[in-house]
This record gives sequence, C-alpha cells and structure tokens, in this order.
Amino acid sequence: MRLPELRVMGVDPGLTRCGLGAVVGRAGAPLTLVKVGVARTPAGDDIGARLAAIEVEIERWLDEVRPDAVAVERVFSQSNLRTVMGTAQASAVAILCAARRGLPVALHTPSEVKAAITGYGNADKAQVGTMVTRLLRLDAMPKPADAADALALAICHIWRGGTQNRLAAALAKARPAAVPAKGTAP
Repeated sequence: MRLPELRVMGVDPGLTRCGLGAVVGRAGAPLTLVKVGVARTPAGDDIGARLAAIEVEIERWLDEVRPDAVAVERVFSQSNLRTVMGTAQASAVAILCAARRGLPVALHTPSEVKAAITGYGNADKAQVGTMVTRLLRLDAMPKPADAADALALAICHIWRGGTQNRLAAALAKARPAAVPAKGTAP
C-alpha cells in the first residue's frame, strides 16, 4: 500500500524569530519544498503585539500553504526561563491557529527531529541544516537556522508523525465498538 502524500507546515517557535517551513511528500519518497521563511518581531515590542504579529504571519502561511498537518517543536526545558516562556507562548499561537482550522497538530522534541533528520539525536544546527538541504535538494542551506529547523520539523512529521497518525487511525478502526453501559441506549 502506497502512503498518501502529506503537506506539512513546520513551526520552530520563537518570539524574535519564528521559523516557518512547508514540505510535501511521503515516507520513503523524495520530498519537495513548498515554502520557507521566518516571522520576526522586534525584541523591544510589547509581548501582546509580538504574539499578535506571529499569529498574523502564521495565519497568512496557513492560507497560502494549506497544510494537511502542522508540526511544532515541543517546548523543551532550557536554563533560561525567559527564553522558555517566549518559546512556549509562540508555540501556543501556532497550535491555536492550526486548531481553529481543524488541522492536526503534532509536537516533536528537538532530539526526535534531529534523530529523524540526521540519525543522531544530539546533532548540531549545522548538521540539521546540511541534511535538510540534501533531503530537499536545495542549492543552499535555509537561513537563518530557525527556517531550517522548521523544515526539519515538517520532514520529521512526514517520516514519523504521518505514519504514527495512520497507525493510530487503523487501530481505532479495528477496535470493536464500545458496549453501551447498562441501562443506556446504544
């Protein structure tokens, strides 16, 4: 059985630079770049204005890219609480934008993405960028690293998340129907 192609938008959340990238493909087949970029907000602006600007950009991308799913980097514990909070807030905006449209959202950890892309969960940003460039057959590495990371998230989801989602759906379909509780209508 041939897996269907998925169009996935990856989001590498951040307040100053929020990486955005979209890829189409299926596990075991060549992947194609749809779009890549970064939503930027000035560090000196009010947090509400920054989050609103990120929301506007993500909504614009969703309109243009029309993904089947959205893959967001799972906020991972960092030593800098301010960075963690900004990342979590930008992540929540991406999740909310996708949820409004009924799009499935998958959260992938940085080490999961690195392992999927490079085969090594502790790969550095240059290694991830190099592999993204090769996998998408690009002439140059996407810059800044946030853009390459967003593409890596999309690729990871196509390779791992898409298959996991189809497996979960098949298992749910194969389960026997729930038996109604005694005294309730079927």
